[in-house]
Amino acid sequence: PKMKRYIFDKRNGIHIIDLNKSLAMLKTAREFVYHLVLGGKKILFVGTKKQAQKVVQEAAVRAGQYYVSNRWLGGTLTNNVTLRNSVKRMRELEKMEKDKIFDTLSKKEVSRLRHEMEKLRKNLSGTADMSTLPGAVFVGDVNREAIAVKEANRLKIPVIAVVDTNSDPDPIDYPIPGNDDAIRAIKLIADSLADVAALANAEYSKRAMEQAKKKQAAAEAAAAAEAERKAKEKEKAAAPAADMTKERRESAHPRKHAPSADAKAEKPPRKKADGKAEHASEKPRAAPASHAGEADAAGGKSHASPAKAEGENT
Repeated sequence: PKMKRYIFDKRNGIHIIDLNKSLAMLKTAREFVYHLVLGGKKILFVGTKKQAQKVVQEAAVRAGQYYVSNRWLGGTLTNNVTLRNSVKRMRELEKMEKDKIFDTLSKKEVSRLRHEMEKLRKNLSGTADMSTLPGAVFVGDVNREAIAVKEANRLKIPVIAVVDTNSDPDPIDYPIPGNDDAIRAIKLIADSLADVAALANAEYSKRAMEQAKKKQAAAEAAAAAEAERKAKEKEKAAAPAADMTKERRESAHPRKHAPSADAKAEKPPRKKADGKAEHASEKPRAAPASHAGEADAAGGKSHASPAKAEGENT
């Protein structure tokens, strides 16, 4: 009765789904998935039914999303910590195999470890990288994956599901009416959601790269500004120390200041003519010995002339 609004007609005991409503609800689910993945969240594809295992796994891998295709482990969403421990054990076994530690063990021990590793891979390979809860859950069969739907509802995680005429659409946030027993129906819906998820994931990666470049440029600019500020502070701190050092040097070795322009103007210039003038006022020095005879002769003449004059007068 709850699926009556999605049924077009009933013929020979077979309910025919209204494909117009299925298409409209698929478009709504695609828009939701696009915006969800564009925001950086991922979708968990769940399909443990034989018809849906390979289809769901291929679609999730192509879109880069999580998936569960073998068996839904109870507590995959509600007890994620325990699931992480199992994933850690799987990684340890894979590392032992890679490092060739198995070669040093007995055949029986190696067989046991390989069996454990394969079992963990089978159940956890699709959710090994799921460190946080997914943004939404896609379910291929509501009745078969009832535990997954309950866990998602408990954690308030949106559920997208293929809803058949014998299913309850109430717990589903984005129901898509369809035949959950047909491989082509599940493949069509899963591939459609995977395509839009891959498109949104590529755009998200591009935006994330651009934002990372902007953050890196802003961090470099901030680092440069901080370095410039520290350099200026260092210069300011070093300036007083340099002034104090200069003052100490000047006080220890006083500097002789050059005379000012006024002092130079007041002081008469020193010339050789001045020296000659200073020596001209002094008495003449004695003549050298070579000229002594000449001086005596001149003196004789000067003394003889007055005597001669006196004789003449007498």
